[in-house]
Amino acid sequence: MGKLTALTVKSAKKPGRYIDGQGLMLVVKESGARSWQLRIQANGKRRDIGLGSASNVTLSDARQKAAETRNKILAGIDPVADKKASESPKTAKMTFREAAQALHEERKGDWRNGKHREQWLSSLTTYAFPSIGDEFVENVTAPQIKALLLPIWQEKPETARRVMQRVGTVLDWAYANGDRATEAPMRSIRAGLPRQNDSGEHFPSMPYDQVGDFMAEIAKSETSGRLALQFLILTAARSGEVRGATWQEIDLQSALWIIPAERMKAKKEHVVPLSDSALHILKIAGSLRKGTAPNEPVFPGLKYRPLSDMTLTKVLRTTVSEHWTVHGFRSSFRDWAAELTNFPSEVAETALAHAIPNKVVAAYRRTNFLEKRREMMAQWASYLLSSPPNLPNSAS
Repeated sequence: MGKLTALTVKSAKKPGRYIDGQGLMLVVKESGARSWQLRIQANGKRRDIGLGSASNVTLSDARQKAAETRNKILAGIDPVADKKASESPKTAKMTFREAAQALHEERKGDWRNGKHREQWLSSLTTYAFPSIGDEFVENVTAPQIKALLLPIWQEKPETARRVMQRVGTVLDWAYANGDRATEAPMRSIRAGLPRQNDSGEHFPSMPYDQVGDFMAEIAKSETSGRLALQFLILTAARSGEVRGATWQEIDLQSALWIIPAERMKAKKEHVVPLSDSALHILKIAGSLRKGTAPNEPVFPGLKYRPLSDMTLTKVLRTTVSEHWTVHGFRSSFRDWAAELTNFPSEVAETALAHAIPNKVVAAYRRTNFLEKRREMMAQWASYLLSSPPNLPNSAS
């Protein structure tokens, strides 16, 4: 009798391997893809054989497939070669275009935003299909993906990152469904591409047109972690700055968050203008306070201590399947500012508390663009929240 049950299989969301026994395991990837694998020993060598996606193959079916595979190996039959020989050419040889279209159809109900649903496939149609659309999905290589990304990697950085992520998703989906022998080689591709000029940070970032839907999703519950992540996104701040925020740093009257120099990466005081939406988050956080001490954390964790970094990551991981990072929301904000607004680059860089690389310019600049940044953060909040909450006057 195996160790897994239908219930444990259904609830297995954390990335890792879930062992059933006799080599059978459920594999959950960072992307959220779940597949069955059978680990066997044949001719002195260990092999992992895919048995299909967990969304299509039940636990009992996986056990039956595992038993049949083990029997074939005992009889001297290579199960992988036998499977390919028995499949029709169309099933065994799926093109990248066919895989992308099949994935898009399978997940069309996952997108809340119809425009994003259409953009997902249209971006691949424009930038990927001309190069690898007719290539068998099992044969798509890292050099081919790098070649299709290079023309737009620096000219259209945000679009290029989206295309790269979507190509990787298609390849991982094909791997989970047994149409590809390896996972997407995205790490090596990223390492082989030149540095982009739109942002100095290269953490995997959620495309800015998806952040609004994500905000709406995490706003459904008012936990400290979810409130902190919303505040982080609205202020484009670093995780440590938000998790370490105390009430004495918040000036509600002036709608400012004044972060002392010792808590900043550049060791320089940073003043953050707070939009009405950010003030609303603080109002909710304030209603959950247990004390009145000014040095209390705005977003407390266990035993009323500052939240851990993993708390924000957990909120992100349990809400979306893609491998985005919390720090990446700063890049989401920066991409939005560059592509959808007319604010000068210096204003956006100041909002991110980035140091000025030109020492001469830095020596003569005396402004922190506070009023321009106040307008920018208000527009960012408006972009994210199509239906802003009913808020009090920010100066009250």
